[in-house]
Amino acid sequence: MYTLPEVPLRICCTTHVPSGSVIDRRTEFIDDSGRCGCCHLLRRRFDGERGIEVIVSRRVCDVRLVIAQCSVDYVGRLTAHLPMATRLIMLKADGSVLVHSDGGSYKPLNWMTAPAQLRVDDPSDDQAAAGIREVWTVSAEKTEDRLIISIAEVLQDTTHEFGVDPGLIKDGVEAHLQELLADQIDTLGEGYTTVRREYMTAIGPVDILARSAEGTSVAVEIKRRGGIDGVEQLTRYLELLNRDPLLAPVTGIFAAQEIKPQARTLAEDRGIRCVILDYDAMRGVDDSESRLF
Repeated sequence: MYTLPEVPLRICCTTHVPSGSVIDRRTEFIDDSGRCGCCHLLRRRFDGERGIEVIVSRRVCDVRLVIAQCSVDYVGRLTAHLPMATRLIMLKADGSVLVHSDGGSYKPLNWMTAPAQLRVDDPSDDQAAAGIREVWTVSAEKTEDRLIISIAEVLQDTTHEFGVDPGLIKDGVEAHLQELLADQIDTLGEGYTTVRREYMTAIGPVDILARSAEGTSVAVEIKRRGGIDGVEQLTRYLELLNRDPLLAPVTGIFAAQEIKPQARTLAEDRGIRCVILDYDAMRGVDDSESRLF
């Protein structure tokens, strides 16, 4: 006969809960994954006859790619629904989750940025009758937003270890432009301040996150030659950053030594300001005041 423990167990993250462990329903989980240096996917199965829970945990520190028949609902400040279809679900080691389709190029259909928590539940009776096998709920830690993925069939589930990424290595001029502009941020306007260089997002680093004289957040994308691809890149960053209530509203500045006319037109149409950077003047090798023209 199974006897419930007299006091709740205290478990420092799911590292210490091997798959198939049997614990009391009163078990208290302490969210301390940072100290343990790992993250796990936790699934609880309650055995009503014995009054216990079986914990199934699996390490998800690596990138996990799942191809599944699923529907997706985003609930929070924005509400969106993706009907049942075959999609690629990417679960990244930083906690972010992205849902892709075969179309739409590189842009996900929906996503949840880190930090976030993933919980996997059994479907309700109505969901099970509709063919749903699992319900994944990705909850943002800083807001009430949730990404709910209802899975009917898993076609492929793979995990890959990426190791330590060295990060994006830019060519010398572009990297130096970023460094110079961060130090001379008032080039963008009086009262501007630099918050951070290489501000990381779920889809890559923003070159510079700045703050305007009015106190609003500004994302700056820097190129040597500004084309449409650079504008599209900054647009994706802005869409993502504006989901963060601590940053929103976030405006954009597209800064380059040269900006192509089509890129300027697209940027201005999207409310993105364009700024031409004088590389020589910024590094102090060109005295613009002494020039005749």
